[in-house]
Amino acid sequence: MTTFRSFKKVQEALLTHSTNCVEITNFYLNEITKNQHLNAFVEVYTDEALAQAKLVDEKLSNGKAGKLAGMVIGIKDNLCYKKHKVSASSKILDSFESLFTATVIDRLLAEDAIIIGRLNCDEFAMGSANENTIYGTVKNPIDNSKVAGGSSGGSATAVAAGLCLAALGSDTGGSIRQPAAFCGIVGLKPTYARVSRYGLIAYASSFDQIGPLTNNVEDAALLLEIIAGADNFDSTVSSKSVEEYSKAKFDNKPKRIAYIKECLESKGLDAEIKQVIEDKILKLKSEGHIVEPVSFPYLDYLVPTYYVITTAEASSNLARFDGVHFGYRSKNITDLESTYINSRTEGFGEEVKRRIMLGTFVLSAGYHDAYFTKAQKIRRLIQDKTNEMFKDYDFVISPTTPHTPFEIGTKHTDPTVMYLEDIFTVQANLAGNPAISIPLGKHSNGLPIGLHLMADHFKEVDLLAFSNHLS
Repeated sequence: MTTFRSFKKVQEALLTHSTNCVEITNFYLNEITKNQHLNAFVEVYTDEALAQAKLVDEKLSNGKAGKLAGMVIGIKDNLCYKKHKVSASSKILDSFESLFTATVIDRLLAEDAIIIGRLNCDEFAMGSANENTIYGTVKNPIDNSKVAGGSSGGSATAVAAGLCLAALGSDTGGSIRQPAAFCGIVGLKPTYARVSRYGLIAYASSFDQIGPLTNNVEDAALLLEIIAGADNFDSTVSSKSVEEYSKAKFDNKPKRIAYIKECLESKGLDAEIKQVIEDKILKLKSEGHIVEPVSFPYLDYLVPTYYVITTAEASSNLARFDGVHFGYRSKNITDLESTYINSRTEGFGEEVKRRIMLGTFVLSAGYHDAYFTKAQKIRRLIQDKTNEMFKDYDFVISPTTPHTPFEIGTKHTDPTVMYLEDIFTVQANLAGNPAISIPLGKHSNGLPIGLHLMADHFKEVDLLAFSNHLS
């Protein structure tokens, strides 16, 4: 069996009876075994996936199968699945088994998706390389000496390497789109509140959003159509009706497209990526689209604002992991205080501890107004400026990443250097807009380059239709 790269091909194969769900699932299980060196999966649901595949085959023969019958999906290790382990790749959740299932997973299962396992990620989704994990670094399937990106690196590698057809990830500042770009696939972050966060282990609650990683835009659209929509378990999710994203078609009308000139003038942008983006701009213009530079004066404030607010939210969210209620508990304890201190010291990794301490600092008395309050005000300016851009333009384009994947084990004397990996992706999270990364081509070093598109709130239909047209 050859590797499927689209759900449409899977459906055609099932329709002609040239294969079945059990065979497809077995194929992926074998591929996972053959590619264990990539370290994408932290747990494979072998027996369960095969049992589900058999059940879906029966439903197909009875004409009662759901929309995702035959789609084999991996889930990021920060999504809860009842009676399954979930750890957010952290020692603090060692051996923890979820008591409930995330809404997005319930919706996948209701449409007969086959969930094959849980995928490696940066600890508590904090990272841009998938190196901050108790399970070891995820490798880029195109060049195993390079990182897969983060925090949804396991999800991106699994899809790109053909270990599953699609995967779910979470995106707080680029954690779906950046690894998708590094691995040469499609990564979609929906509008904030488009998809329920119930069952997602929180990093920063006003930023986090679940989305798909796929081989093509059509599969991303279908998955969004399934997982989006109102949910009684999440009071922050939008009640707006879910459109038929899978039927989104480009209307062949010229679009108004902006690109932020400060992005292309950024000193940290790889010269070759800059050239590829400029070539794409010329091609769009030749097709009749209006493509214009716009100034975004807050570019240098995006990453600092993002990290002040997200670390503050992380400090609050991660307070629940205390060594008392569930998860890891230190053996070196004598009283309640030492239980808290030693369990959290031993249970959290270095990057998570760094962000908790930074978040606690910016929320502390005497510094709250100077940092957190000010960052919230700047976030409002960023949101207003972004909304203003979409009054005049349909889309904003940029590179997804400032460079191609870097070497595994790259050390920075200043840990904040790694935070600049999010320079082109955080705006969509700060402003709550939908955004997507699609493959744009290859660098001369053989590694993929991603094109980033952002649209106005809840304009996923337009974003997906245009992305599909471009890909």
